[in-house]
Amino acid sequence: MEQGKDKGWSPYIAGALTGLLLIFSVWFTGKYIGASTTFVRSAGYIERIFDAERVSQMAYFKKEAPKIDWQFLFVVGIFFGALAASTTSRSFRWQAVPDLWKSRFGPSVPKRAIAAFIGGAIAMFGARLADG
Repeated sequence: MEQGKDKGWSPYIAGALTGLLLIFSVWFTGKYIGASTTFVRSAGYIERIFDAERVSQMAYFKKEAPKIDWQFLFVVGIFFGALAASTTSRSFRWQAVPDLWKSRFGPSVPKRAIAAFIGGAIAMFGARLADG
């Protein structure tokens, strides 16, 4: 695919569809869409395999039981939806170090992985701090 010939989805249409999804989520379930709660529930679900008693005693999991629910399926759907969108637009590609990163910080894969991990950890901490 030629550079500059992005055939991805219009950000306006994608944003409008995401907004409608949010409205329907609140309308039908009374909850906002999100991923951080699902991440923590998934961790609890996996931990429950090894020590169910410990997980059942945690205050957080008394409030938010580890389970596979619509939010979990939503997060899984994000992956498959992104994969479908990128393959249908022919923009899918494996790339450990994006071009913009490479031009600013060099081609080091470990440096990129560490920065991505730290950024993700900060974002998750902030989301959980905000109870999101």
